[in-house]
Amino acid sequence: MDGAVKRIEAMVDGGGHHLVATVNPEFVMRARRDHDFARVLEAADLCLPDGRGVVWAARRQGCPLRAAVTGVDLVQPLAAMCARRKFRLFLLGAGAGVAAELAARLRAEHEGLEVAAHDGSPESSSDEDTLDLIHGHRTHVLLVAYGAPKQELWIDRLRERLGVAVAIGVGGTFDYLTGHVPRAPLWMRRSGLEWLHRLSRQPWRIRRMAVLPVFALRVLSDK
Repeated sequence: MDGAVKRIEAMVDGGGHHLVATVNPEFVMRARRDHDFARVLEAADLCLPDGRGVVWAARRQGCPLRAAVTGVDLVQPLAAMCARRKFRLFLLGAGAGVAAELAARLRAEHEGLEVAAHDGSPESSSDEDTLDLIHGHRTHVLLVAYGAPKQELWIDRLRERLGVAVAIGVGGTFDYLTGHVPRAPLWMRRSGLEWLHRLSRQPWRIRRMAVLPVFALRVLSDK
């Protein structure tokens, strides 16, 4: 986590436009059949291992990742860094009012943090309004919670117009941090069973999670 936050901080200091992706096994399997999504992930400036499945797979392939860096766990240290460095943070997406609720919490918890929020939409018809708000806030770091792959494709489509140093797709992170969707107990997270808790709360995820055994078999068979 410390390394991820330092990399993002360096990206802001260095200028330019950067995409950070929080990659889980579902991303990897989708990218095998979705060439546009694969292109965006390959072009990302930083891919974070969002879950123990990716850490395990990376280690099997000789890449010594120390630990997972999930989008949910990234937000608080990222907000702390932004408050310390006076980087302006923008929360985009999730359900009606959720981003604004999280922004209020982060503002209360991190003195001096400049954070704005907007529900937004990944549809192109909403682009101009969203861009006006992002530009008006003079945003440095943008968190987009449209869900994958919409959030990554949205960032890629508007990359040259966003005017932000770093854009990160964070999926359902805002819902978890505001309590709209309960997160798994700590013991389940430490045991790598957070996926099971999510499935029990959101049974519709079964279709997405059906790729996990296939992912594991491909990793085991890849020499």
